[in-house]
Amino acid sequence: MATPTRQFWRLSILSSTLLFFIVTIAVHANIPSVAIAAAASTTTKPTELVSDVCNRTSNYTFCVSALYADPRTPTTDAYGLAFVAFGMAYLNASATQDLITKLLKKSANETRQFRHLETCRLDYKKAISALEMAYGDLNSETFFELAELAGNASAAAKDCQAAFKDAPHRPLTARNLGLRGLCEICAVISKLFTGGF
Repeated sequence: MATPTRQFWRLSILSSTLLFFIVTIAVHANIPSVAIAAAASTTTKPTELVSDVCNRTSNYTFCVSALYADPRTPTTDAYGLAFVAFGMAYLNASATQDLITKLLKKSANETRQFRHLETCRLDYKKAISALEMAYGDLNSETFFELAELAGNASAAAKDCQAAFKDAPHRPLTARNLGLRGLCEICAVISKLFTGGF
């Protein structure tokens, strides 16, 4: 029989699915996921746990807004918050990968832009793989590699941004920043389990 915590997370799949559809709609409307998180913030006073986590990030406001975009956040514990953060990072990376695929089709005749986007496609493949591994580790309650996996996903977004350093048009800047911000939150939460502070 599943523990109450595991049952809670299994039942919350509906919330994750809803969040996925919001991100998908935003991708089609070309709205950065950072804006989604900011718009979805429904509270002005974060819980002590969220406040503690967000105070350890480089952008407190983004952190609170991002975490409160998920309706589970106000009532969850550290384990649940890890699922929220890693789930959001995964959805961000997946939505960005879908966008990259669309942009690749549009820029097939622009060799330079195509090359930059192809680099990003490979980077986001790495990011998604790292976040999938992290999610698996969370499910098995293995916490020691979570911060490293979050760092790997963040590095992939950084590498994608670097691919456009000389380009006049950088279509993935907001998404790269969003993923890096979410991965930073994931890394901070991961350290709650390993005593890394």
